[in-house]
Amino acid sequence: MADLDRLRRLLSGEDTAWLLDRMRRRLANGKPLSGVVTLTSVTQDQRRAVERLLGRRAGTGTSLTVSLDELDTVLRRSGAAPDGLVDAVRLLIGAVPERAVEVAAWSAVYVPLDELVARRPVLGVWRTWLDATGMVRKLAPDPETASTLIMSVVQVLAKLPSDGVGLGRLAAQTTGDAHGLDDGRPLTTLVLSAARVLAGSPPTGDGSAAERRAAWAAVGVHRDELSSSVLCLGLPGGTGTVTGRMLSLAREGGEPCVLTLRQLGQIDLEVGRGLVWVCENPSVLAAAADELGPECPPMVCVNGQPSAAVWRLLDLLAADGAQLMYHGDFDWGGLRIGNALRERIPWQPWRFDAAAYQAADVTGGELTGRPVDATWDRDLRPALERRGVRVEEELVLPALINDLRTNVS
Repeated sequence: MADLDRLRRLLSGEDTAWLLDRMRRRLANGKPLSGVVTLTSVTQDQRRAVERLLGRRAGTGTSLTVSLDELDTVLRRSGAAPDGLVDAVRLLIGAVPERAVEVAAWSAVYVPLDELVARRPVLGVWRTWLDATGMVRKLAPDPETASTLIMSVVQVLAKLPSDGVGLGRLAAQTTGDAHGLDDGRPLTTLVLSAARVLAGSPPTGDGSAAERRAAWAAVGVHRDELSSSVLCLGLPGGTGTVTGRMLSLAREGGEPCVLTLRQLGQIDLEVGRGLVWVCENPSVLAAAADELGPECPPMVCVNGQPSAAVWRLLDLLAADGAQLMYHGDFDWGGLRIGNALRERIPWQPWRFDAAAYQAADVTGGELTGRPVDATWDRDLRPALERRGVRVEEELVLPALINDLRTNVS
């Protein structure tokens, strides 16, 4: 039980009236009693009163700063207010209006999110979306439930993006429940919206299972080892594993091959330090198969945002010393995919720089979306902004096929 007489001696005097008033206003505005408050033009009596309150020196100078978190701890430990600062202020100034209490409680819910965004500014778009839609309140009926939900969101996002992890394993690691990130759960809704933003997309999807799978894949999460796959062509393979033999047969027949994440566990690639041509769209790989057949050099298609299987195959190739050549769409989405690849594996541009864009004598669609720098070519973004036209891989397909034809080993 709080010691009201002691609280009055500590906080209701003339020299601490400013502090009590600041806390009253915070509660009235629905803000939590945390952080700091500062008084300028402080008197010596006001400084000494705070020193008696905190049990320590309170600095020097013309201003005085008080940590409300420290004050809360002092009041709890001293026994003056075992239930903390909010209870102490309520005892001294009277009942706080219920609406203000509710607002304060909801405001406290979002503090971990604000701290997360401070660490990862890229999530600012997601945070703004949460406020604009009221999504957290839609998913959680009260501040207590919402606080638990938000803490789980922060724990999951601390693991993303991943180098490759199963959805069930991620859920078990972060929530203690292998089904904690199943479709339809409030936690999944919030985490998926953040995952889309981490991948450079808007926080909302189209609601389809394919879109959700792609959103998870964009941050390195696969729903299972069979649903994540990668399209390739011309990889030599080998005789030591089933997957290696599959690749060898596909190359012999000049046919594209789809590999699942499961099949990439142990694999012979036999590419070594040779060239591997990486494209964004399946149409490029299909055209290469049609034009070059068994003579096509090794190719991999990332098929938009790379899946866990794509990452796994590219990692294996890079680890063996393969030289990766990458081409993507000349639009903002294409640049984001290129940036994501370059953050993880080394690659060289394959007609995917400012010079190639400017030389592309084609008529593409209007360039739309949020601009982004190309980490491999600082001139590419300005070139796209000046021209304002997107150039998809299909529009420069003859040049790409010719490169492949002239680089047959």
